[in-house]
Amino acid sequence: MPFIYYGQGVASLYQDFSEHLMSHLALKGTEITHQVLNPSSAQMDVKHTGETGKLNFAVEGENVKVVYTVDRERKEISKGVMGAVTGAGIGGILGSILRRDQGVGDAIAGALGGVAAGGAYGAYDGYQESQEQRTHFAAVLAETVKEVEDELQNILQGQEQVRDAIREKAREKMAEDAGKSEEYRSLLEDLYGQILAMQEEIELAKSEGGEITKPKARIDRANALYQEAQAAFDKKEYSSIKPKVTAAQSMVDKARELMAEVAAGS
Repeated sequence: MPFIYYGQGVASLYQDFSEHLMSHLALKGTEITHQVLNPSSAQMDVKHTGETGKLNFAVEGENVKVVYTVDRERKEISKGVMGAVTGAGIGGILGSILRRDQGVGDAIAGALGGVAAGGAYGAYDGYQESQEQRTHFAAVLAETVKEVEDELQNILQGQEQVRDAIREKAREKMAEDAGKSEEYRSLLEDLYGQILAMQEEIELAKSEGGEITKPKARIDRANALYQEAQAAFDKKEYSSIKPKVTAAQSMVDKARELMAEVAAGS
């Protein structure tokens, strides 16, 4: 009867699980031989304080399934053995031992094979119970699987905390970008309105015969800077927007002063 344990929720760290499990077992005095390691499964022979068996583990859903099969001779008859003797008959069992070159356990098992009465089934039940009883290494393995599971769960929790921190930072940046976007959109709209107003004034002054060369040069430069700032805004290159808006605003203010001089001289 194999002993089965699960590393809960650690399938995503299977390689770490297998390495940690073998390392922990080795530190606890387990001899590991004949390893066959695959990307999602492993098989090996183990020996621990004289007990030998086969150890397998593999990914199963979100878990890692660990199966240990102990190597044992069929000689463990305990509960119900007296009932078995009563059911099979002492003479029959002893005669079987004397006639064959085999152990007591095998003789009793053989004698019980054709018996369907008395305590024979009690002996079989006792054998099964012994087979299913946890061995020393099975207990060590159960403890070790839990240790490795706890270690990897801590790693997974740490990874989740890092992901949460990254997501939170991303949310904060999105909120910050949204705030900047609104701020710069307002600045650009205001600047564009001033440029349009000055262009209208310049065109009007031109139609009235005023000298508009200097103010027009300033407002053309302001418009070019505005276009560059708008392009940066569209690309979310916020760091270059404000300097261009500031420079454009300076050109608008200068154009406005020059237009005041034009108006005063007309």
